[in-house]
Amino acid sequence: MIKKGKVKLGQLDLEGALIARDRVGIQDFVLLDSHNSETAFLENLKKRFTEDLIYTYIGTLLISVNPYKNLDIYAKKQMDLYMGVNFFELPPHIYALADNAYHTMLSEANNHFILISGESGAGKTEASKKILQYYAVSCPSSTLLDTVRDRMLMSNPVLEAFGNAKTMKNDNSSRFGKYMDIQFDCQGDAVGGHILSYLLEKSRVVHQNHGERNFHIFYQLVEGGEEDLLRHLGLEKDTKHYCYLVQGECSSVSSINDKNDWKTVKNALSVIDFDTTDTEHLFGIIASVLHLGNVHFEGDSKGYAFLNSNAALRWVSKLLGVHVQVLHEALTFRKIEAKSEQVLSPFTVDHAIYARDALAKAIYDRAFNWLVNKINESLENKDSNRKTVIGLLDIYGFEVFTVNSFEQFCINYCNEKLQQLFIQLTLKAEQEEYESEGIEWEPVQFFNNKIICDLVEEKHRGIISVLDEECVRPGDATDLTFLEKLEEKMGNHPHFVTHKLADKKTRKSLERGDFRLLHYAGEVTYCVVGFIDKNNDLLYRNIKDMMRLSKNPIIQQCFPNSERDSRRRPETVATQFKNSLLRLTEILTAKEPWYFDEVLVRHQVKYLGLMEHLRVRRAGFAYRRKYEVFLQRYKALCPATWPHWRGVPADGVEALVQHLGYQPDEYKMGRTKIFIRYAKTLFAIEDAFEICKHELGYMTRKEAKTTDNSEYLAFVRQSYLNRLKVNLPKSVLDKTTWLTPPPVVTETSEILRKLHMHEQDINMKVLQTIRHERIKYSVPVVKYDRNGFKPRERQLILTQAAVYLVEDAKIKQRVDYVSLKGVSVSNLGDSIMILHIAVNDPKQKGDLVLQCDHLYEALTKLAMIAKKENNIQVLNGSIKFEIQTGRENAVDFSTGAEPMVYKGSNGHMMVVAPRIKSR
Repeated sequence: MIKKGKVKLGQLDLEGALIARDRVGIQDFVLLDSHNSETAFLENLKKRFTEDLIYTYIGTLLISVNPYKNLDIYAKKQMDLYMGVNFFELPPHIYALADNAYHTMLSEANNHFILISGESGAGKTEASKKILQYYAVSCPSSTLLDTVRDRMLMSNPVLEAFGNAKTMKNDNSSRFGKYMDIQFDCQGDAVGGHILSYLLEKSRVVHQNHGERNFHIFYQLVEGGEEDLLRHLGLEKDTKHYCYLVQGECSSVSSINDKNDWKTVKNALSVIDFDTTDTEHLFGIIASVLHLGNVHFEGDSKGYAFLNSNAALRWVSKLLGVHVQVLHEALTFRKIEAKSEQVLSPFTVDHAIYARDALAKAIYDRAFNWLVNKINESLENKDSNRKTVIGLLDIYGFEVFTVNSFEQFCINYCNEKLQQLFIQLTLKAEQEEYESEGIEWEPVQFFNNKIICDLVEEKHRGIISVLDEECVRPGDATDLTFLEKLEEKMGNHPHFVTHKLADKKTRKSLERGDFRLLHYAGEVTYCVVGFIDKNNDLLYRNIKDMMRLSKNPIIQQCFPNSERDSRRRPETVATQFKNSLLRLTEILTAKEPWYFDEVLVRHQVKYLGLMEHLRVRRAGFAYRRKYEVFLQRYKALCPATWPHWRGVPADGVEALVQHLGYQPDEYKMGRTKIFIRYAKTLFAIEDAFEICKHELGYMTRKEAKTTDNSEYLAFVRQSYLNRLKVNLPKSVLDKTTWLTPPPVVTETSEILRKLHMHEQDINMKVLQTIRHERIKYSVPVVKYDRNGFKPRERQLILTQAAVYLVEDAKIKQRVDYVSLKGVSVSNLGDSIMILHIAVNDPKQKGDLVLQCDHLYEALTKLAMIAKKENNIQVLNGSIKFEIQTGRENAVDFSTGAEPMVYKGSNGHMMVVAPRIKSR
């Protein structure tokens, strides 16, 4: 219903929302009246964004605009609302996409995937977490299934710690691509999972640009690690002591709490089934990388590298389990095989630094792959019965920085491939629907980016092939000779230009070491410096041989002996990435697609190829609906179909549109659906229905809720609630003056009456026992035992004289307000409060540790009723509480990706509050 000033769209379906289109835009861009106009597209996004409507469809593609604030649209009530509902029955939401993928998978017994794309910082990782959380809540539950779901959810903070970092655009940027299969059995239970990772940005381990950080785990370990652990690893509690952590000059970030995140990661590792030995060796590897960065070389009189101090080297030796002398030799000499003998060739300082950094990158990269495999072991379902899957692809967005290097080249190539797949699958889906409905397909004009994909990946001719040839050819290959070879082979390509090939005007914007590609999303200039080294990613053979001797069990798995036996030159990084993308494309092509795009600003519409997608979806008919659905909604507009059509739905729809005067070019009748060509045609019928339904609403007001009377009944409900608000009874003894409700709100009225009388869920026996004290307030709480912290459901009741803790018909504890010393809460977003009780009262058992979902309300009521306004403490970090006289314990508070309460290894109660996300 439209009200002055604000439009309530919470329950409106796609057609119903059209009445508010001038104020809040269109829910589906396919119905946008300005045909394929980017300006109209952006204006529609802006209208919806202004009303906090961050989701919009293009057909079954879901677009999200980052709101840069927390919106109350992800609670359990929203999940319940979208479960099992038709895709267009409710407003656009990520839960609608997740639910429809799930139910389509179950009904068709085939595999699906959800592709999440968007620029860095747009919210892709958060979106994938929302989808996982939705499945965790909506799928059937059991102890075994809960374990699987917990491990899936807990894999997120672990992978974020080891694979995410602060960049200039995003404080929690994923620096790797992730594809996760969620496996379901035939009943729809989530029974397992599997993760594939792509191209970890390992160069970040040894170098960060100004304003950026290394991977989160390094800072979490140094800032959050326990004293004993840090001592064992040879680390100091100061990130400024480590060369690999200070290059970006922003070790500390206001939006990141490394100490709390450390606790979250350690807990997550235990949930995923990492034992103490695993974590000890894993953190030893992370520490070894930090020590490697502190290994400094100096040059002797001949320019050869030597170590002035062995302190950092000894720690690397200890943590990796390799002999210190072997390590020293590997970092200062290269072993060259000449016929039947081996010769040691000394490194220059530059070569030694290269070898050190190459080792650090290799250790971290391989340890990350080991971590992913270990997580997969914990998610593996060994049941041989057939399973269907929903894949989640959360992969890097298009990247354009001030200086773009090899990493951006690979990332943007990945986006080219996904855009190509995106359009192919969309075209295929549209063509198949038209064919199945017997509607003639009309060819659509769109930009085919195959020409750019071929430019990058074509065998023997593409940029990757040229780069690989330059990496392996004999002679002195450099980044500049690579650029020259590109100019020879790509000189006439319309999507490739360099300083040498450019016209006079373009040349001004290109350095001599740059090449520029015209991607589907726009121009990107790449600096070739580092392309050869990063593509080769060479780790000298004698260093690999040394690592195979490691006594660290994880390192032994990361550098297997089988690798030594192979004399083949390893594939270059670009070729590995190209092949992994081809395999990913095969995986995705075998599944049914669902799309989710995160949008930040204007250029994102171009980067994501949204206009191309819209052109494909609008090529023929903007709107299509099942005959039954269309007829049910609009039947009141035609005398022949109102109030009931007794014949075949398709015939009813034909009679309806003929009555409305539709021209032959405006619609087509398919086998099961009507196809309407123009958005304006749909708007006209919706506006006519809007006028009509107000009359129908009153006529059918006494019937059950239908499309015809829903808005009239909504008006009745609102009117009653407004009158009730100013006519509430003043006392719990007043049983007669409650406002009599109309039939549509009888049940709601009774619930409100009980709430107002403070009688909801209060047992009658308890009510009779304490009523003389005048009940002022009651609320459900969870009480945690003072020793083992076992949760127990209770009810907190406040009377004029005391606090009561009640279990069903039994009063478990009564605390006079005189005995209540005060209340403590944390400064985080948890819902824990601790009631401190005077120990001189022999009847009391110690302080109460409670969790209350309505914390602010309960605190306010308690403070006012007990007159304890000055006894509420908001504390940071930890709160002590008394178990009994002379015995204390504590509650330790932190923030993390997921809220949780558990007993810590120190015996304290550990409370993890959900982190408020920075946007």
